Amino acid sequence: MKAIPREQVILRIQAENVWWAGDHRIPDVYNGYRKRAYFGLFFPLVRETAVRRAVLLMGPRRVGKTVLVHHVIRELMAEGIDPKSCCYLSVDHPLYNGCGLEELVEYSVAASGVDPASSRKYIVFDEIQYLKNWEVHLKSLVDRHPEIQFIASGSAAAALRMKSTESGAGRFTDFILPPLTFHEYLDLLGQSELVDTGTPSPFYQTRDIEALNARFLDYLNYGGYPEVIFSEIIRSDPARYIKSDIIDKVLLRDLPSLYGIHDIQELNYLFTSLAYNTGNEVSLEELAMNSGVAKNTIKRYMEYLEAAFLIKIVHRIDRNSRRFVRANFFKVYLTNPSIRSALFSPIVETDENMGGLAETGIFSQWFHTGVPNLYYARWKQGEIDIVNLDAQSKPIWAVEVKWTDRYVSRPIELKTLIDYCDHNGLKDVAVTTRTKHAEFDSGDLKISFVPASIYCFTVGYNLIMGRNRQLFA
Repeated sequence: MKAIPREQVILRIQAENVWWAGDHRIPDVYNGYRKRAYFGLFFPLVRETAVRRAVLLMGPRRVGKTVLVHHVIRELMAEGIDPKSCCYLSVDHPLYNGCGLEELVEYSVAASGVDPASSRKYIVFDEIQYLKNWEVHLKSLVDRHPEIQFIASGSAAAALRMKSTESGAGRFTDFILPPLTFHEYLDLLGQSELVDTGTPSPFYQTRDIEALNARFLDYLNYGGYPEVIFSEIIRSDPARYIKSDIIDKVLLRDLPSLYGIHDIQELNYLFTSLAYNTGNEVSLEELAMNSGVAKNTIKRYMEYLEAAFLIKIVHRIDRNSRRFVRANFFKVYLTNPSIRSALFSPIVETDENMGGLAETGIFSQWFHTGVPNLYYARWKQGEIDIVNLDAQSKPIWAVEVKWTDRYVSRPIELKTLIDYCDHNGLKDVAVTTRTKHAEFDSGDLKISFVPASIYCFTVGYNLIMGRNRQLFA
């Protein structure tokens, strides 16, 4: 059997880098997408060459990592970088099978004809997790080639993050690209004008709350993945796209290959159960009893699902904001609310599960911020949905998520929330509504009522704009 000649590999590299010839344009399939708002946070890391580091772009499947790196290449060329100094390599292509990173660098230099010593070079390794021992070789490349800025991306985020921490200390800069925030969703649709961001923080305003809520519902059902929001075909059958092309590939391929999971049916059943109950309190005992799977096995599965960015586990505190020694109870949230609709069916505003999905959507915005120490409080007399604790386990802020306007006219019914805040010295608290803005003073406590869609937008928008996140967003 003949070996694949070197010339074929070079031709493949040239085919992947179409901007090396002609009009220096990235492929239309990527050029047609608007930039994600996260581009403004990611691109400066690529352009930072004073510190010798590779940039590692991680995130779940289909959130736009490949599009983002092509937008980076387009921006580099717009800044005057020689197009042939920008090289993209899809590491999972069969032609590159058996090639090491150093060999791919040599091939890219031969394919472009540009000597890195004479011109700053940018090389992207897409889906790098498919290359064995990639972290060791990438670290070596960073040390040996200071004239090249390396960007690596991958969907197997759990393994990438773990290996980045273990082997890339001081040589890798990690960047997480999450599913779309509600702010980004509106931005990509060209409907950001639905929210007036010129109004004072902490919360913004809208002139048409019903229109904004309609978009919020669409976001919860379909909005986590950029491709979905622009395709009526995918939106008409999200299960076929999101479940088959995203969820199943993580559950059936990524996690088993990374962690040696053998019983895929058990894992699939657990994930489906957790997705249906997103935002609800569960326990290992309950999950084990319902599934017939040992508690230790369930705990490992949940760790894998969380590492793969499919779920987020949130732990419980009591009325005194103290954490429990044994975490018997906890909440599980989908990191992308539209996964639930793909597994089951899209919901409507009046659905009984709307409150839980709205809570999932809001919690998913906070996951993107990197704010640590998010909990929920629960005791015999009450529950608070989101509490942020400081390093001394004192509450910084709290949010109660509701999908109703009733408490605006009946704030006294929030007595457990008021009790928790008074007991823990909180002076401000937010309560989400369906449509209404209002404020209510209960002694020294100020309750800010804000529509859930506005709150969701505020968190994501403030993250991108680098605004204050300490109080509510």
